Amino acid sequence: MKLILLLLFPISLLAQQQFTQEEITRWQQQAKQVTIIRDKWGIPHIYGKTDADCVFGLLYAQCEDDFKRVENNYIDILGRSAEVQGEKALYNDLYTRLLIDSVGAKRDYIRSPDSLKKLLNAFADGINYYLYKHPTVKPALLRRFEPWFHLMWTDGSIAAIQSGGLSIDELKKFYTSDTTATVFTKRIEEEEATGSNGFALAPARTASGNAILYINPHVSFYLRPEVHVISEEGLNAYGAVTWGQLFVYQGFNEHCGWMHTSGYSDVADLYALKTLNKDGKLMYEYDKRNIPVMQRAITLNYKDGDSIKTKTINTWYTHHGPVMGSRDGQWLSVKAVNRSMKALIQSWQRTKATGFESFKKSMELLSNASNNTVFADDKGNIAYWHGNFIPRRDTTLDWSKPVDGSSRASVWQGFHRLDQTIHLYNPASGFIQNCNSTPYNAAGSSSPKKGDYPRYMATEPENFRGITAARLLEKAKKFTIDSMIAAGYNTTLAAFEDLIPALVNGYEKDLSKNDSIYIKLVEPISVLKNWDLKAGVNSVATTLAIEWIQKLQTLINQVRVNGKEVDMVTRVHEYASTASISELAGTLLSVVNELTGRYGTWKTSWGTINRYQRLTGKLQETYDDNKPSLPVGMAASTWGCLPSFVSRYNAGNKKRYGYNGNSFVCAIEFGKKIKAKSLLTGGESGNPASKHFGDQAEMYTKGIFKDVLFYKDDVMKNMERKYYPGE
Repeated sequence: MKLILLLLFPISLLAQQQFTQEEITRWQQQAKQVTIIRDKWGIPHIYGKTDADCVFGLLYAQCEDDFKRVENNYIDILGRSAEVQGEKALYNDLYTRLLIDSVGAKRDYIRSPDSLKKLLNAFADGINYYLYKHPTVKPALLRRFEPWFHLMWTDGSIAAIQSGGLSIDELKKFYTSDTTATVFTKRIEEEEATGSNGFALAPARTASGNAILYINPHVSFYLRPEVHVISEEGLNAYGAVTWGQLFVYQGFNEHCGWMHTSGYSDVADLYALKTLNKDGKLMYEYDKRNIPVMQRAITLNYKDGDSIKTKTINTWYTHHGPVMGSRDGQWLSVKAVNRSMKALIQSWQRTKATGFESFKKSMELLSNASNNTVFADDKGNIAYWHGNFIPRRDTTLDWSKPVDGSSRASVWQGFHRLDQTIHLYNPASGFIQNCNSTPYNAAGSSSPKKGDYPRYMATEPENFRGITAARLLEKAKKFTIDSMIAAGYNTTLAAFEDLIPALVNGYEKDLSKNDSIYIKLVEPISVLKNWDLKAGVNSVATTLAIEWIQKLQTLINQVRVNGKEVDMVTRVHEYASTASISELAGTLLSVVNELTGRYGTWKTSWGTINRYQRLTGKLQETYDDNKPSLPVGMAASTWGCLPSFVSRYNAGNKKRYGYNGNSFVCAIEFGKKIKAKSLLTGGESGNPASKHFGDQAEMYTKGIFKDVLFYKDDVMKNMERKYYPGE
């Protein structure tokens, strides 16, 4: 009888049952203290009495725009993806569970200072109130959000989980003895190897005499929305948040701005263990002692058809951390810090910084484990920090490889102070750039000196974007916001500076004019020879070059110098100087033939095949050659394009479709008043029925920025809708 009555309840009442009347009343009261104003682009400007009110409204607005992405990020970081995606995601979840401790997150929430606890409560309340007010929204898994969820994120952001380079494949093979299987290895959407760009210009480099900051993350499309939060407690931050985040991740306030690029400072290490079985107990050697390997059973749930099944895996731990793989017959234990309450405090503090000194003070918390930071303020200061959380280590050891887990010499020796890390404060060159590249070219002649720092502080090499950015910023003197954007949208593909001359010289000098390859490549070689190396919508050379280098990439990646691995810039240079013309020209001919077969002619412009398309708003977008799409002149940052647009062919498609690259992009000038322009991939909303699903799409493909509406008067003049959460 109870079951029958339950089925007769309205859907709205069923949804309400998961929340108490006390909670609902509290949310309704808090909602009255929050005003959301949507501007003509659908950007939410959230005004609240307190910071916590703003967080409540911010999370409510994010859920309005794309709840499924908010939920998906938490499903992933909680290690529960297999409950939605099935058994294929099981070891992705195990990887997360081993590296991120939910017990610690719950404990940190209880211990949080009142100021942080208010924000965490508001975060969960804003999402839960949205679910209460939208009973027809069906979560994939999470029907109630808890305040401690946000403490699962490393440095307060969804960034790469640090594992010392150990892969999910290795994890599965270790715990299953499966030496052949390749596993499903989706991680939380994040900045990929394609990277991001951050530029800062001192007053001496700008026309107005004010500092300018350029924010240009390259991430999976639709990873971040654009938001603005303003409280009566001094919060006034504009920028991008990762879905489900309670603070502005990359952005600015009325005094200063910050841009994060993914950093590759060594913040996690692998420890090779000497294990033995003693009296039936598994032991490992440390400091001339044998210590028992700790064991912990982790129970994972996974979807199997319409049911949920359970799998328990017995995992191993040492004092270094979880055992997650083996190499050369030795177990590997991972030491890393993948979540921290202090990291979230640091992330929040920077949004309220009043300039360089207060921003620097927040950096002294040393809790950002995954980012470099580019900074500018309204007093004309510019700054750069390469990493932030950096363990101090024995410099005689090679930390790029697993170190001896039995030796005290490999133990972390505390952490480097901020002034000991790689940094730049107001460099004489007047500019700063980082493109996930070496910090030793961040400010031209004013760059930090490599010999002054341990190698583990900067493991990233130079890349093609860094080369182009440094050239552009060093050359120009009187930047405006518009010329900064133009520089940021420079599409020079520096990867071809050596490859094209090598191809042309070999073709002209080493091939016989009677050779069939020579004859067939006369026109294509001429096109490439006369190319200015800039990607463009109407450029046939761009099509030839990118299709060509992608075919050569396997060979390029095999290049070693004196038997050692080298960076991409060096690999391309070395390959260009040693490759045979038959290989270079023969590969180009295969490209010509493939393009002719696919499109009827090899003379196919880049914009014809390189397309932007957004049809469904699903987490995994699908593409259709027969439906509308937009031509794009940008290319992948791998080859040096500053405005990245990573595209690929998908099964069943003749055209290439973009899926990663420029997302929220913003240029800010810090004077007496903020001047800023921004651009967002596609639009603010993830709902295909919304006019803000694709209202910035054409602008995005052409690099046409909109004015940021930072001041209340401007927001009101461009208001589309004003409401309280829940209205």
